[in-house]
Amino acid sequence: MRALVTGAAGFIGSHVVAALASSGAQVRAFDRRAPADLPSGAEFVQGDLLDREALRRALAGCDAVFHLAALYSYSRHDVAAMERINVEGTRTLIEEAGSRRIVHTASCATCGPVDGRAATEADRPAAWELRVPYKRTKIAGERLALDAAARGANIVVVNPTTPVGPGDRRPTPTGKMVADVATGRARAYLAGSALNVVAVEDVARGHLLAFERGRVGQRYLLGGENISMREAFRAICAAVGRPAPRLAVPWVAAYGAAWLAARLLREPKLLVIDEVRVARWPMLFDDALARAELGYSSEPMASALARAARAAALHA
Repeated sequence: MRALVTGAAGFIGSHVVAALASSGAQVRAFDRRAPADLPSGAEFVQGDLLDREALRRALAGCDAVFHLAALYSYSRHDVAAMERINVEGTRTLIEEAGSRRIVHTASCATCGPVDGRAATEADRPAAWELRVPYKRTKIAGERLALDAAARGANIVVVNPTTPVGPGDRRPTPTGKMVADVATGRARAYLAGSALNVVAVEDVARGHLLAFERGRVGQRYLLGGENISMREAFRAICAAVGRPAPRLAVPWVAAYGAAWLAARLLREPKLLVIDEVRVARWPMLFDDALARAELGYSSEPMASALARAARAAALHA
């Protein structure tokens, strides 16, 4: 198999490149910047998703496409870029890929959360969450992939939950959260909040399983364990020998503070309003479908968070 990976320099993308190379696939890594740790034998091709000529050259000779290029941000300064990359970039990739099999990386954010239970692939986020540009653009990009599959394109969708682990260098908002806790910058947690934590290596392996076994037009959540934010912070701090935050802040108070920070500061480092907005409900997900149909599995959240925390502390 010769596989093209878009967004190959990103957090999940770089791990997908590594997983493909380890499996024996020929890998072409496509991104605007070179991956930090390109595996031996993998080929880097520099380019932009909206540059059709560059994309056609990158696709030449490839029979598989793993589409991970996306902008994961809660900054309002990135709204236009998210529209360009997450939506128009996906449209261009689908049009140029033709009949090749595509694994499209969406997000658990396109499935939920839902109030009172863990969300599945059959769910959708609440309408009020569409005010968040990241969530809105990821839904729009996923919709393009699912609509193309309904018209006969060979596309399967994966929906990672909250991946953590080494290599989150930029970092993503999740990686920043881990780093803030590991270094003591985060001194409180959101009361009643929860998330589904998964090792990024398991998410990468889930991409390969989706390519091999996934049904066309189907979404597959790739997750780990549902845990409270308090438990996640404790696991991070235990890994680096730091006391865990004890202060629990109610969501209403956190949202009010974030609203005020957004008006006083252009880009607050903490209490980013859209991050607080999406944490209104516990972010719980059920990945039973991927486990049943793909043979997907994941490591315990404690070891995944410990490795992520040590990596974050080392690069802080």
